[in-house]
Amino acid sequence: MHHSGYYTSSEAEAVAVLLVVIFTAFVILMVVAIKALVACKIFAKAGYCWALGLLMLVPVANIIMPFVLAFGDWPVRQELRRLKDRVQEPQL
Repeated sequence: MHHSGYYTSSEAEAVAVLLVVIFTAFVILMVVAIKALVACKIFAKAGYCWALGLLMLVPVANIIMPFVLAFGDWPVRQELRRLKDRVQEPQL
């Protein structure tokens, strides 16, 4: 900054670039946080530990985990089968 109180054009450009970088980083962090929240909620509703959703943020694991959800035997479904079997047992 010069003694007159005004920024030079290169200083103004540097400030503008810095603001864009900060805004972009903020948006990226928000998207990652929302993705983690949604993944944790999905795993919890399927009966798994909610923390498995955090693996969706890890490279390679984020490719494997959807297959676990799609083809795995969900704990919540296992429990439902056990309850149905208990209800369908003949009452003595």
